[in-house]
Amino acid sequence: MKRRRLGRTGLLVSEICLGTMTFGNQADESASRKILDRAWDGGVDFLDIAEVYPVPPSSHYAGRSEEIVGHWLSDKARDALFLATKVAGPPQGWFQAPVRHGKTALDRHHIVRAVEGSLRRLGTDYIDLYQTHWPDRDVPLEETLEALTQLVEAGKIRYFGCSNETAYGLTKSLWLSDKLGLRRYETIQNNFSLLNRRFEDELAEVCRREQLSLLPYSPIAGGVLSGKYLGDQWPAGARFSLYREHNPRSQTMTRRFINERTLAATARLAKVAADAGMAVATLATAWTLSHDFVGSTIIGATIADQLKETLAAAEVTLSAEVLDACKQISRDIPYPMG
Repeated sequence: MKRRRLGRTGLLVSEICLGTMTFGNQADESASRKILDRAWDGGVDFLDIAEVYPVPPSSHYAGRSEEIVGHWLSDKARDALFLATKVAGPPQGWFQAPVRHGKTALDRHHIVRAVEGSLRRLGTDYIDLYQTHWPDRDVPLEETLEALTQLVEAGKIRYFGCSNETAYGLTKSLWLSDKLGLRRYETIQNNFSLLNRRFEDELAEVCRREQLSLLPYSPIAGGVLSGKYLGDQWPAGARFSLYREHNPRSQTMTRRFINERTLAATARLAKVAADAGMAVATLATAWTLSHDFVGSTIIGATIADQLKETLAAAEVTLSAEVLDACKQISRDIPYPMG
């Protein structure tokens, strides 16, 4: 497993990161530990969590994923692993679980309470990368950046990043950090895959010019690029099999990820992958790693065996012919996720 530096930080992490959104819901603690063990054995030393996980929470409480990771970490050398977690910010659809009492926001009070809760659940005294899960346009960016800077100076977190941010939000935050002499976002975690290349429109340039790293989530588009939704029957227990029965927001997300255009693109990408002698999930994961602005790409699983195809991407260098074939599909079916 190769390692990459995140932005301008001192974090040199595995180029594949394990996401834990399923831990505590689709994957119980036993299954989660097996997933963690498989990733660790495969060379992954970077874990991505969040205070609101698992998602969707269903009857499971937010924070459970952090607790499961904390239990697994208890017999590991803390310095051998890099932990990234997130403060929720304002409610977003199902991201309304009562992690803390009252409104969730990115003001100083809620950020401090959130980091203390994450440290407790993870069983550690510091977090390597602390991320704002969603932007909060109701709280001045100055207050958010000041609170995060103070946490760095207190030794509670080493660096911080953002997630689900726009080019405007990211650029303004960097300007404010420079203007006010505050620490800055060093990473951005956004959706990026062969079915959703919008990051390349504007945010990729910000990353390149300002030396930030993208941590792509959903590199296989929530499982769509595994090919498992190409048949007439959706697999039981799969993410979108659950989401389409959850709430209006998750149903909308399901239609965004699974529609005529995404399935047509996936079918063509599966042919490209087969001709290149690899699984389409391997192709999709390796494709994200082929971009210079990507730090570490975030994979996930509900059972350990699902990691076989995505972890294999660490051993793959896509040829120019394969990359050109992927580019042609994107030209023929632009923005399949809308």
